[in-house]
Amino acid sequence: MEAVLSALQVLLSVVVIVLILLHSGKDAGLSGAFGVGAGGGRFGGGALLERNLTRWTIAFGILFVLNVILLLKI
Repeated sequence: MEAVLSALQVLLSVVVIVLILLHSGKDAGLSGAFGVGAGGGRFGGGALLERNLTRWTIAFGILFVLNVILLLKI
């Protein structure tokens, strides 16, 4: 069980890091390369995509914290 949770923790860590890097900052950093901060596009407006990216980041962040708590309990 601990091995499965540890592997899940590594996966969640990578996903959270990637999601955070995709957020647009002052200079649109890595997100500019993928068009996240751009205006209208194939996936809808930039604000909608940014809002969904924020929701995914929060959801995976919560999963990350819950997994840490489970790992500490074992």
